Amino acid sequence: MTETVKSIMDRNSCRGFSDTPLTEEQVKVLVEAALAAPSARNMQPWHLSVIKDKSFIEEMDKEGVAILKAAEDQGGYNMIMERGGKLLYNAQCCMVISANDSAWSHLDSGIMCQNIAIAAQSIGLGSCIVGMLRLPLEGSKGEGFKKRLKFPDGYEFVIGIVLGNAVKGKEPHELDFGKVSYI
Repeated sequence: MTETVKSIMDRNSCRGFSDTPLTEEQVKVLVEAALAAPSARNMQPWHLSVIKDKSFIEEMDKEGVAILKAAEDQGGYNMIMERGGKLLYNAQCCMVISANDSAWSHLDSGIMCQNIAIAAQSIGLGSCIVGMLRLPLEGSKGEGFKKRLKFPDGYEFVIGIVLGNAVKGKEPHELDFGKVSYI
């Protein structure tokens, strides 16, 4: 098995990070991996916002948890509480991918996010792809957050990923070969 395939197979959703910040070299590797992602017709419809400011990450985390707590359906809130009460899992770095509304922007952004996740695994970091980061970005403070994240005009949140040194590990999910058809 190659190192790349091993990183893919070993990657899991980390939901607990240490207080150790990422190094500049680690962030550089992750950003370069993100920007190396392919996109339809090489349009690169994305923008990557890299947050290393722990207080900003915590501010968005608290806003997202408050939105979940206020929701009529408490399922999301209960899930986050069972996982330690943090939407962003004490991450030391958060990368937010926004994109324009072109036909393939969401798919291309997902590919970019997967590049980040695999690169993080390959350099010994944990990661968790976080769609619920949408909550604080679409809530009452969302426009302020988007401005601070320097979203280009016309771009909206697509997906986020939190990163750091893992303190809570779990096994990668079991492969479900029932979801495969061979033609």
